[in-house]
Formats: sequence, C-alpha cells, structure tokens
Amino acid sequence: MLKCGDIHNFLRNVGIKPDDTVIVHTSMRALGEVEGGCDGLIDAFCSYLSDGLFVVPTHTWNNVTAENPVYDVRTTLPCIGALPSVAAFRPDGVRSLHPTHSVAAFGKRAREFVSGEERATSPCPVGGVWARLYDEGAKILLLGVKLNRNTYIHAVDEMLDIPNRLAEPIPLTVIDYEGTRHEISFRKHCHSGSEYYDDVYRRVFEKLGVLKNARLGNAEVGIFDTVRGTEVLKLLWSRADCDLCQAPREIPEDMYKDI
Repeated sequence: MLKCGDIHNFLRNVGIKPDDTVIVHTSMRALGEVEGGCDGLIDAFCSYLSDGLFVVPTHTWNNVTAENPVYDVRTTLPCIGALPSVAAFRPDGVRSLHPTHSVAAFGKRAREFVSGEERATSPCPVGGVWARLYDEGAKILLLGVKLNRNTYIHAVDEMLDIPNRLAEPIPLTVIDYEGTRHEISFRKHCHSGSEYYDDVYRRVFEKLGVLKNARLGNAEVGIFDTVRGTEVLKLLWSRADCDLCQAPREIPEDMYKDI
C-alpha cells in the first residue's frame, strides 16, 4: 500500500520542492492501493507542497456540450476519472470556473491562481489557468498515464495558434459558487491531436530532458517540465512543414538535434 510518507519521499527524490506548483494527471488503478484512496493521495501532495500549489484537472468537456450547455462549478461532474471527481468538491480546494477544462487547486494561492476562468473562450487560452502553468514553472506528473493526457500541450498549441484545433463557437453558461450565471461564446476542440502526443513527442521529450521517468507505487510516472517543454515545442513547430499531431509519426532527429 502506498502511504503518505512514500509519496513525500517520491516527490523529494524527483526534485519537487515544497514551494513548487505541481499538477497531476492520474490513473488510480495504475498506482495501486493508496492509503486513504483519492483523499489520501490529495492529502499527501498538499502536505508536501506546503508553500506551493497542488492542482488536479477536473475536466467536463464530455458533459458540457451544445446539447447540455451549462457548467455549474458546484455540481457538474468531471468526466476524467476517480481523482478529479473527488478533488472537484473538496472544501479545501478551489475549483475553477472554466466550462470544459476546469481544475481544482489547493494551497495558499489557489483562489488567485484559478481566477477569471469564467471568461475563457477556448480550452486552454493564453492568460488562462493552463497557460499560467508556464509562468509558475510548474511540473506536470503523469501518474500511470501517457502524454496524451497532458492537457498543457493544448495550451502551447493555443499559444502558437496552431490551425484546425478549435471548432465553431457555441453558447455556454457558467454558474459560479454564488449561483451567478455567466453567458459566454466558447470554441471546443475539434481535431486536438492529443491521441498522437505519445507517438510524436515522447522520444524527443526524453532526449531533450523535457520528460523524465520515475516510478510511484505500481505506476510509471512521467515528470514534465512546462518551461523546457514549451521551449522545445515552440522550436519544433517553427521548423515543421506539416501538422505534427494529425497522425502517429516520429519527428526526425535533424529537427531537434541542435536544441
């Protein structure tokens, strides 16, 4: 069984500091048994990151649609697994008001970090929570999942204005903690390319130090550096002559051997 002390030791050993910002994409099944379950995992991360921020995605993109166009931060369920479903409604966390790609943040700066998301008009807009991970120098931990779960790469796509990623706008309603309704025009993903992230990027990221690998419990863990990752992605796309993520492919070493 994975205990709080094991998680603290893991974070220390992979170079995470108590004042870091850390976001996790997690398969609880891959981790194996954790003392206290999802709450125990959250408690362990929060207690280690005593002066930092701990962030859990609580996405609702499959639940908030043109047919069901309302996101209520108080009640709308995440669509991406067990840990998000617990994190979204913990009283010690602050869930963002993003209609499809919300997060729950824990820590002294949590409320400030998630502010303004009711004005989001796309999944990972410049200036939004996902883009702020770069400003934070955040580490993204892929606990038993692959790069296709790394939402931050969508934020880089939006920074670079990669074409054919966003659909036509639809009207959505965001309901905040006080019950106030915010009407927005929102563009969801159409061809995001995320299903090919692991095929396309893993080899490059590992070679260039963007992605390091470790193990926690029964799970393989990828540790993604948002700052280095953003630098590498910007250079790759500046040299690309096609959309890198619309099919499984291997990026030629000539495109990055000098990075």
